[in-house]
Amino acid sequence: MKKHYEILDGLRGVAAILVVAFHVFETFSGGNRFVQIINHGYLAVDFFFILSGFVVAYAYDDRWGKMTQWEFYKRRLIRLQPMVIMGMIIGAALYYFQASDILFPQIATMPVWKLILVMFVGFTLIPLTPSAEIRGWGEMHPLNGPAWSLFFEYIANILYALFFRKFSNKVMAVFVVIFAGLLINYTVFGPKGDVIGGWSLNFEQLNVGFTRLLYPFFAGVLLSRLGKLIHIKGAFWVCSLLIFIILCVPRIGDENSLWMNGIYESVCIILLFPLIVSIGAGGEIKNPVSLKICKMLGDISYPIYITHYPLIYWFTAWVVDNKVSLQDGYLVGIGVLVASIVLAFLCLKLYDEPVRNWLQKKFQKQKPVSAP
Repeated sequence: MKKHYEILDGLRGVAAILVVAFHVFETFSGGNRFVQIINHGYLAVDFFFILSGFVVAYAYDDRWGKMTQWEFYKRRLIRLQPMVIMGMIIGAALYYFQASDILFPQIATMPVWKLILVMFVGFTLIPLTPSAEIRGWGEMHPLNGPAWSLFFEYIANILYALFFRKFSNKVMAVFVVIFAGLLINYTVFGPKGDVIGGWSLNFEQLNVGFTRLLYPFFAGVLLSRLGKLIHIKGAFWVCSLLIFIILCVPRIGDENSLWMNGIYESVCIILLFPLIVSIGAGGEIKNPVSLKICKMLGDISYPIYITHYPLIYWFTAWVVDNKVSLQDGYLVGIGVLVASIVLAFLCLKLYDEPVRNWLQKKFQKQKPVSAP
C-alpha cells in the first residue's frame, strides 16, 4: 500500500483556514492591496495547485495500464464535484441575504428563476460570461467565487490525463521551465506585480488563471516523479510556519515598483512552495496528537475552501454598507471564520463523505484512491 502523506493533508487545511482569514481581512482593506492584512493570502490557491499536481501524480502515474481515462475522470469527479454542488447550493441559499445598496444592488430584484438557473449551471462548473452573471463582480461563478479554481483544476486534470502523464521527466521539466518563465513574465513584467485573478471569463482573467495553474500543477507532478523529498524533524510545524509567513508578508514595494512584489511571488511559487511540499512529503508524524490535527485539517480543507465565500459576500456587504471599521468588526470577522469551519465540518460529515462513499461503491470498480 502506498504511503499516505498526512502532513500534506494538514498543510492543505492550514492554507484553507488562512484563505478564509485573508478574505475576512480583505473586507476592511477597501480594495487596497498595499494595506491588506495577510497580504499574500491569495497565494494559497497556487499552493493548492502544486499540492494537487503532486498527489495526483503520486496516486495515478502508475495506474494507467489498469485504468482508463474515463475511470480517472470518474475518480476526480467523485472526489471534487459533490462539494462543488454544495458550494453552489449554499451560495444560492444565502444570495438574497447578501444584498447591498453599494456592492450588490441588483440582488434585491433578481428573479428567483434566474438564481436557480445560475445555480444549476454552477453545478456543472460551466463558467458564465461577465455579462451573464448575477452579482456584478464579473465572476464566472457568481454564487461561489472560489469555484473558479476548481474550473482550472479540472482543466489541469484533463491536460494531465490526455498529454502530460505520457511525458518523460525530461520533457516534463522542459514544460515546467517554460511555465515558470510565463509566470515570471506576468508577475515581474506584467501590469500588476501579482498573480491576483483568474475568476472571470475574459481574455485577461483567463491568462491569469492559466498562468497560475500551469507551473504549480505540473511542477507538483514533476516533483512527485523525481521523489526528491527532504526529511527533517517537526516537518508539519515547520511547513505550517513557512506557509503562514509567506502568506502574511506585506506587499513588497509600492505603485512605482510593482516588479518587486512580482519577484517575491515568483520566488514563493517557483521555489518555496515546492520546497514546502518536499519537506511535507518527506516528513513523518509520530505524535498521535499531531496526526489527529493533520487528519482533521486535511478532512475539512476542501469543504472550507469551497463553502466559505458565500459567508464572505454577506460579511463584505455588511462592512461596506455600514462603514464598519476593523476595530468594530473584527469580532464578527472571527465569527465568520469559526462559522466557515463549522459549516465545512457539517458539510463533510453529513453530505460529502456519505455521497462520495455511495458514488465510489456505485461507479468505481477498483479500490478508491486517496487524492486531494
